[in-house]
Amino acid sequence: MTTTEEFMSALQNAEASKDPSGLVALHAGDVTLSNLTTKTWQGMEGAQAFWESYLSDFQEIRSEFTHHHESDGQGVMEWNARGKLKNGDDIEYRGVSIIEIKDGKVGAFRTYYDSAAFVSPAQE
Repeated sequence: MTTTEEFMSALQNAEASKDPSGLVALHAGDVTLSNLTTKTWQGMEGAQAFWESYLSDFQEIRSEFTHHHESDGQGVMEWNARGKLKNGDDIEYRGVSIIEIKDGKVGAFRTYYDSAAFVSPAQE
């Protein structure tokens, strides 16, 4: 199993259990994580905070990976996610995540997704 495949499995387990510890364990000690915000999370504490924050946005969430590839120390995953936000609204969105692999661990994680899915339509 590649590091990318391990990552995908660990993410799905974290989503199902709401416990990111198995996912965080795949990260290198000096990992950096980023999403569409301007903030960057660093180190194991940053990884823990990043994944806890991600999971806390949802009542339930499930990522399904449609494509993935790993080569030359990088993994790319294309995915669709479906679930319920904390307020009970349904959500479905898609994106791409990239990992840089360092000694079999995630040395960097970047994710890009359809952020419009998180915006409620204007009330009339």
